[in-house]
Amino acid sequence: MYLYLVQHADAKQKEEDPDRHLTASGKEVIQRVASFLAENIDIQLHSIIHSGKTRAIETAKVLSGKLKPLKGIEEGKELGPNSTPWGWVENLSQIENNIMLVGHLPHLQRLSSLLLCQDEHKKVIEFQNGGVLCLFKDESSIWTTKWLLIPQIIPQQPTTS
Repeated sequence: MYLYLVQHADAKQKEEDPDRHLTASGKEVIQRVASFLAENIDIQLHSIIHSGKTRAIETAKVLSGKLKPLKGIEEGKELGPNSTPWGWVENLSQIENNIMLVGHLPHLQRLSSLLLCQDEHKKVIEFQNGGVLCLFKDESSIWTTKWLLIPQIIPQQPTTS
């Protein structure tokens, strides 16, 4: 099973936009990430699950448009910034399909640490807005890191004049 953990793209500050929609830059970055994934990595997704917060929903919609998950996108429980990661550890023990979780820090940080080294307080991955972490669970239910994609390493599209 492949699990893709995505930190939502850059969002507006709460003072500027209480709903925290993505910034123009955030939209451009997640579009570039989604296009790169669709064109360069064979990702077969069952579903994309988001936290229900506007910034995660908008990020999930862009990713879904390019990656075409079999069951589309849906809201998941316990994916908020301060949610405990233990619920998702339990959920993932019962899931066999490849899924993508679109969420927030510190939750994604804690979940990845728990899956990879059984200690949610150890920082093992440096997430970035719009970044994607690919984890793999083998037949023994051991999680390993397959790759990490950060927006800065994706080539910019040349601008036309």
